[in-house]
Amino acid sequence: MGLPRRADGRAELPFLGPERATWQYPFGDLERAGARLVAGSDWPVSTPSPLEAVHVAVNRTAYGESGPAGQDRFLPEQAIALESAFAAYTSGSAWINHRDNAGVLRPGAVADLVVLDRDPFAGSADDIGGTGVVSTWVDGTPVYRQR
Repeated sequence: MGLPRRADGRAELPFLGPERATWQYPFGDLERAGARLVAGSDWPVSTPSPLEAVHVAVNRTAYGESGPAGQDRFLPEQAIALESAFAAYTSGSAWINHRDNAGVLRPGAVADLVVLDRDPFAGSADDIGGTGVVSTWVDGTPVYRQR
């Protein structure tokens, strides 16, 4: 379904108007102002995949989508670096949940981690959303393994 489209195919944001529409997802502005970014994947209006959401944060397009959602960058001035997006989903999420011993790699920290099938920093930014999860660990115990 998605957003209504104008005749030129661009998304039209009903009810907001042109000025307020530019205030959505101001991650780039927040980061430039010194805010600590925090991200999660439990919001029902966006993808539940953190890696696809990281892709959107960096590229401002939806991974794997055809048409405008996958091609037209939505508010490109709000894009953030891959490092910032991963920090928002790891240490930022741990911080907002008062889990100061999680979301970081250091001796003594809890071993909550995800093993990916590739290094998302090594390839093209266009491929971030295609990164897969090999395994997930909570407190050092595997809770998911790719089959």
